[in-house]
Amino acid sequence: MDIKRTVLWVVFSFSLLMLWDNYNRYTGKPSIFFDNPTTQAAKPAATDDGKTASAPTADVPTSSSAQQANASGVPTDAATAATKSEVVTITTDLIKVDIDTVGGEIRHLELLTHHESSDSTKDVVLFDSTPPRTYLGQTGLIGGAYPNHKSVFTVRPGPRTLESGDQVQLVLEAEQSGVKLVKTYTFKRGEYKIDIKHDVVNKTAAPINPSLYLQLVRDGSKLNNESMFYSTFTGPAVYSNTDKFQKVSFESIEKGKIEHVLKADSGWIAMVQHYFVSAFVPPADAPREYFTKKLATNLYAVGAIMPMGAVAPGATGSMDATLYSGPQESKRLEAVAPGFELVKDYGWLTVIARPIFWLMIQIHQLLGNWGWTIIVLTIVIKLAFFPLSAASYRSMAKMKLVTPKMTEIRTKYKNEPQKMNAAMMELYKKEKINPLGGCMPILIQIPVFISLYWVLLASVEMRNAPWLWITDLASPDVLFGSYMIGSFHLTIGILPILMAVSMFIQTKLNPTPPDPIQAKVMMFMPIAFSLMFFFFPAGLVLYWVVNNILSIAQQWTIGKKMGTN
Repeated sequence: MDIKRTVLWVVFSFSLLMLWDNYNRYTGKPSIFFDNPTTQAAKPAATDDGKTASAPTADVPTSSSAQQANASGVPTDAATAATKSEVVTITTDLIKVDIDTVGGEIRHLELLTHHESSDSTKDVVLFDSTPPRTYLGQTGLIGGAYPNHKSVFTVRPGPRTLESGDQVQLVLEAEQSGVKLVKTYTFKRGEYKIDIKHDVVNKTAAPINPSLYLQLVRDGSKLNNESMFYSTFTGPAVYSNTDKFQKVSFESIEKGKIEHVLKADSGWIAMVQHYFVSAFVPPADAPREYFTKKLATNLYAVGAIMPMGAVAPGATGSMDATLYSGPQESKRLEAVAPGFELVKDYGWLTVIARPIFWLMIQIHQLLGNWGWTIIVLTIVIKLAFFPLSAASYRSMAKMKLVTPKMTEIRTKYKNEPQKMNAAMMELYKKEKINPLGGCMPILIQIPVFISLYWVLLASVEMRNAPWLWITDLASPDVLFGSYMIGSFHLTIGILPILMAVSMFIQTKLNPTPPDPIQAKVMMFMPIAFSLMFFFFPAGLVLYWVVNNILSIAQQWTIGKKMGTN
């Protein structure tokens, strides 16, 4: 019993500490455990007309193997680019994309079927160039004075929507120093993938050896409506077949740390955030260099550089790439590239989380509703652990039966701890009670329940998914309204209230601690923990409520049989 209380005290104390740390990070204060974020300190610079200022010339990447014709790689007509800029908008059934004729840069990408949790009238926007957000997709050539993402491109005429078929193409052309770059963007119905073909035409009298770069640029500021009670990763990621999935924090880039593979013959680069991802996927089995770097204050880049090989005079060299920018839906991710499903990060318990998610998908195919899926999934997992939890509850019931005797021993040997411990051990032996009997089965189940937590937290399928009175399982339950209390956005719903009630009932069913102070703390814990759930996504709270109800039913049934109720 003492060991169990110690475990509960540790969990309770650590939870309070993590809550305090998350609050500090949420409000921009230094973290107790993690590197202090530099991303809150500044916003991207803006020009007088309110537009995001261009990144410095260093945002054109350099290769360790490519020969540069000039120091910056910026074409001479970059200074006049602003006056020639034109934004071309492509609209499909899933996305709306703005591409600038300066560099063929993707400056805005809107997901037409995903809406903001805080405002259902607004679509989720990934790529953006509206202050304070900077999030861009850039490609170009290096190795000489060749067209890059600062060059002025011309646009070939053509359709801009899918009205005339299942795909639409945008073709951009730029020429510098006798080298012509043709970018062809291909958008397809039902796809978040954008195929990008780069054709390099050598109009000079000598061979050229250009390299193609693919680059994602983003500010390091936190996402809007980010919760202070749980954290998800936002930042670059690099994948290769040899080094696998590597997340790179903005903080490490700020400090100049290199925490990813630099050269590989496979893989991709990405910008990851909660529920969504953007990634450039170079051709398979082609050598590439990976890089991450700081471009300006609170502005970072991740990219890949691929040599295109020699292009003879009058010849054309080509290289394809794919840009995925959309939700982290598992089926879509698996179809993009090897290992791309890893951007849906379940942490160190991925080996457990993936089978749980697979099971959740199978249940959803039968029920067609994510709320009922969560309920059935919780029941299935609870049944799988029925023998373990039953053993735990039987042990707790035995402890409850001998609580009066334990209290008597504590009172009798109040000032003699050695005699008290000896008497306790004799009592355990006489009553055939294992002090760890109620604790160990719970500890064994913890990895599975933590995995289920991350599965529900990471699954974009929960977004905008309805269940009974809830319109979005990825947002807090707001049945009774939403209120601002200082800097807190408090939502009040029935699920967190049910959570508090179920935890209180569980506390009453557990053995009462002999120590009056411990007893009061145990009664306070349901309130403390339940306050967090007012800020948690409804899908997560629904899982915990169902889990608690099932635990109460099992514990009450066992307690009744043993005469402890």
